Amino acid sequence: MKAKTDKAVSKKKSMVSSSVPSDLEQAANGLLDWIVNAGINGLGVLAPAEKVAEDHRRSCKTIEDATNSVIAWNAAYAAGTGFVTGLGGLATLPIALPASLAASYALAANTIAVIACLRGYDIHSEQVKTMILLSLIGGGAEEILKGAGITVGNKVCLNVIKQVPGKVLIEINKKVGFRLITKAGEKGVINLTKMVPIAGGFVSGGFDCLFINTCGHTAKKVFPS
Repeated sequence: MKAKTDKAVSKKKSMVSSSVPSDLEQAANGLLDWIVNAGINGLGVLAPAEKVAEDHRRSCKTIEDATNSVIAWNAAYAAGTGFVTGLGGLATLPIALPASLAASYALAANTIAVIACLRGYDIHSEQVKTMILLSLIGGGAEEILKGAGITVGNKVCLNVIKQVPGKVLIEINKKVGFRLITKAGEKGVINLTKMVPIAGGFVSGGFDCLFINTCGHTAKKVFPS
């Protein structure tokens, strides 16, 4: 009898505890959808990735030059003071985030999507969308990809990305989402105090500039030409 009771209590506790990660997962998924949509399709003054890619491709001699141009241009833009208010559309955020942080996520995702587009990747495919989101967490992307059996050190080729199963994409997205909304300083989470200081918003445009620059160079590894 006691064993049955203990089992029932344990099951109840499990059900209660599972509701918390479920809420967090829902919030994370909503944030990821918002970020990738803003990055690919544009938001406010932020132009769609394909248009930005074409503009830089026309003005540069090589794809590598165009890639570096995108990173430099958007990093400089992030360091300015008007890019947050110029984006607009922040009211559609699925969760409460500082406007500066949300804007930086959108600009970084756009930078990454442009780089992927320049290098011949289909930015509308689910696999590439996941890789765009992964690039937002800098060095943490390599850790997550390794856990999924994908090695970044030897470059992730297009064929490998295309073959990533849907279930694996879901798990990768989940981990990325948790990292993006988890408060800075927790064990195992990217050092947001150096790249994306959530608490209190951004101190200065220098943090935004560093974040965009880091994401851009991560994207160059994730999307090799």
